[in-house]
Amino acid sequence: MAIVKSKLLQKIIKNHPYVYKKDLEKFFNIVFQEIKNALKRGDRVEFRGLFAFSTNVQKARISRNPKTGEKVNTPEKRTINFKMSKDLFKKINNEEE
Repeated sequence: MAIVKSKLLQKIIKNHPYVYKKDLEKFFNIVFQEIKNALKRGDRVEFRGLFAFSTNVQKARISRNPKTGEKVNTPEKRTINFKMSKDLFKKINNEEE
């Protein structure tokens, strides 16, 4: 089961009833927007002990359409890399620390 932002907000509000829902939503939106802005600039985003995001640039190339075999120009584009921390890796794989 995937956790979506609305479900995560509900869980946090349930555990911390003294925090206003609108303030929590605003906080999450600011954090996610800053992550997007940093990745757009090419910066690395790191949450120590959890994970890190970074961007790679795929060079422009000539590729093939697998259906027709026709050559297609693929423009340069950015991709996002996700790397989990060693602690998180150990935790999800039930390894002892």
